[in-house]
Amino acid sequence: MVISLLLLPSLLPAAGGVVMEGEQCTMHIDFYSARFTAYQPNTQGNEEFCEELPDTGLTVFVLDYLHPSLKLVPVDFRIIHNTTDQGPFALWDDVAKLGDLQPLTLFYQGPAIEGDASLQLEYEFSEPGAYIGIVTAGHPSNDQIYRSVFPFEVGKPRYQAALLALVILGSLALYGWRRQVGIRRTESSSA
Repeated sequence: MVISLLLLPSLLPAAGGVVMEGEQCTMHIDFYSARFTAYQPNTQGNEEFCEELPDTGLTVFVLDYLHPSLKLVPVDFRIIHNTTDQGPFALWDDVAKLGDLQPLTLFYQGPAIEGDASLQLEYEFSEPGAYIGIVTAGHPSNDQIYRSVFPFEVGKPRYQAALLALVILGSLALYGWRRQVGIRRTESSSA
């Protein structure tokens, strides 16, 4: 049981700007929201991903704006290595402590207004690891800047989820068996 609890935090959804809402991933950029989808067409076809990308290589990120004002403001997209000490729980304050992001930046799509309410970009990941995506959007009528920070993993073996399930099932089976044995012992000692 203890092992399954130790493995659980690494498999929980990461804190940050992307969350599962129903069957889709939604990115929150302060009051803005967008449907967030990542694809790895060369290795995973049309399968959609949110915060864990199973392979390195070509990855297509798509933001379909849900908030109408997003198509009126410049939006940018940045990817950096996750060098914070917060791992999958990194927030903007943690990223800001890193200082100048330019030398840490692996990919940057500068601010652009997407009148069709959809931002699509591609990046080729050459190595597995922990990354942070940062999306920045302006306000339609003032100089306010809003950010979404979403930590994600690339090249993380899929067997971890299966391993967690096996550990939990094994722990439950062991608990059930030990409980059954305890009940039998209690019944035989009271007879």
